[in-house]
Amino acid sequence: MIAPNEHKYEKERLKNLDSYDILDTLQEVDYDNITAIAAEICNTPIALVTLLDDKRQWFKSHYGIDETETPKEFAFCAHAINDESNIFMIQDARTDNRFKNNPLVTGGPKIVFYAGVPLKSENGLPLGTLCVIDDKPNLLSKGQLKSLTALSKQVMNLLELRKSKSLLNITLSELEEKNQELERFAFIAAHDLKSPLINISSLAELFLEDYKLQIDTDGIELLEMIIKSSDNLKELINGLLDYSRSDVILKEQKSDLNLNKLISEIEGLFNFDHNLKLVLNSNLTQIEINKTALSHIIMNLVSNAIKYNDKPKVEIELDIFETPSHYEFYVKDNGPGIAAKNHSKIFNIFEKVANHDRFGREGNGIGLATVKKIVEKLEGQIKVVSELGNGATFIFTIKK
Repeated sequence: MIAPNEHKYEKERLKNLDSYDILDTLQEVDYDNITAIAAEICNTPIALVTLLDDKRQWFKSHYGIDETETPKEFAFCAHAINDESNIFMIQDARTDNRFKNNPLVTGGPKIVFYAGVPLKSENGLPLGTLCVIDDKPNLLSKGQLKSLTALSKQVMNLLELRKSKSLLNITLSELEEKNQELERFAFIAAHDLKSPLINISSLAELFLEDYKLQIDTDGIELLEMIIKSSDNLKELINGLLDYSRSDVILKEQKSDLNLNKLISEIEGLFNFDHNLKLVLNSNLTQIEINKTALSHIIMNLVSNAIKYNDKPKVEIELDIFETPSHYEFYVKDNGPGIAAKNHSKIFNIFEKVANHDRFGREGNGIGLATVKKIVEKLEGQIKVVSELGNGATFIFTIKK
């Protein structure tokens, strides 16, 4: 018997093999199907998917034998990986000086015939083989050799897919960790920014109230600009927080929601400061849905309908229907409408199509982008139907 030589790039080969994280994993039906097909095509009792580390050959799939590994110095496959450009084939191991005293030949499984195709990764380094074994002399036809080669490529496809999936899971885990860190940072940063902004705004208002009669017109205007800018920046921070933390809303479980109660709560929030008529038109009285997400969507749309309305009394109709798979919502207002060219723009983050609302405040272009993000995460869609002078209808769906 002649022991196999180490591969000429053995160190790199072993590092490459480790990157697949495949050694000592459980049997998988996809690999077992390939060895069963290989044995059938080549008419042999044994077929193996072998992987060679520094001390052994380990069988990812073993058809026809119960063993799961053998020492590397006895492995036919350790010879096969050194002949990467060919199928390594031994017709009768009993007459071959390299194998005739090999324990795998003299004892079980009594290997006589062997044919192995190296399993080469994309960088050209072999991981092991797909091989077939017989206990009597044999010879494969060109068709059998071609099929065995094709099956070896399928084994590599499975290994590469496994590796890609593993790398993807690692990347997703890292991204999740970074997202959590970013969320914590955003919350802390927003809190730290909001506190001084509130102080600036409050102090400016207090100063203006106490010293208004002692300040000229330019001074009053500057103080009012400070208050307005502080308030705008607070709204921007709140909007960014809502957008970045919208995924948290989606984690809430679905529950029964009374629609009349929801409308009463929303109407109560806005009617204190605004002349609002909010009407629910629906045969549905109760739906099973993510309450927080739906409340956030509708409150945002109602708030926009109020802020950008040009009528003394804001009128909003909410229609709700259901299909076999989704709930469908219509939020219609009596405002000035939205030009067709802006229908898609309004859902882009930081996109603003109006210079200011009815109260003279500038928007931040985050609210509708947040709504769109939530709707799409709930496996729905949102759009606006509107023309200038005839109000706007926001239509969105949420999967049941």
